[in-house]
Amino acid sequence: MTSAEAAPRLLVFDSGIGGLSVLHAIRRSLPSAAIDYVADDAGFPYGDWEEAALTERIVGLMDALIPRHTPDLVVIACNTASTLVLPALRSRFAVPFVGTVPAIKPAAERSHSGVVAVLATPGAMKRDYTRDLIAKFAGGCHVRLVGSSELARYAEAVMRGDPVSDEAIAAEIAPAFVEIDGRRTDTIVLACTHYPFLADRFAALAPWPVVFIDPAEAIARRVRGLLGLAAEPEDRPMRPGRAHLTSGGAWPAGLAGLLAAFGLAPG
Repeated sequence: MTSAEAAPRLLVFDSGIGGLSVLHAIRRSLPSAAIDYVADDAGFPYGDWEEAALTERIVGLMDALIPRHTPDLVVIACNTASTLVLPALRSRFAVPFVGTVPAIKPAAERSHSGVVAVLATPGAMKRDYTRDLIAKFAGGCHVRLVGSSELARYAEAVMRGDPVSDEAIAAEIAPAFVEIDGRRTDTIVLACTHYPFLADRFAALAPWPVVFIDPAEAIARRVRGLLGLAAEPEDRPMRPGRAHLTSGGAWPAGLAGLLAAFGLAPG
């Protein structure tokens, strides 16, 4: 790329604002990209949706969003959605899609104890896609699937500046810490894009040290690979982007600073 006009147009989609963790990684390596971020606040949270209804909703949203924003590539920055709707999206639209799926392979490769936990939403936890990843890449490990119906909400609250107690967070992550035949969990996959925003709290509340796996950097590399782009210089100015809500409502005032930090203005 030699000009701003040649910069790729990206659409980053999530059920809420957790996908900003993925956008942040993309921004670091492609600051000149023109990015529209869409949060499906009208459908949040996705974890409890039935599969058929969620697929219909997301495909329907893309029917409207892709013509409106004309992206060169779409990032589905949501594990729950990615483990379900990527085949339907890829068969319907010509634009390439990059999904966000549980980072089970790198977690299994990094684990020394062979005890791995996947911290996910209930929807991502029960998907066949997730279980297929475990069978394919983590057959030698004990993998504990932990589906939280609250952590995504807690992350959104923290990102808005609202208080969430340590006790509430600790209760949600506790099932991820297990001991089997003297071997403890040593690696935890953050299988929801909201969860990296709580990673510091997770580490502080963990009963023992573990490695938390955040797939955002790998997603950014995949985006660059599909677009045929190298990482840009770190000092390149960030191109302003827009953040949109599917409800059509205004962004909460408490999120204005957060959006600005990611180079986004309310759209």
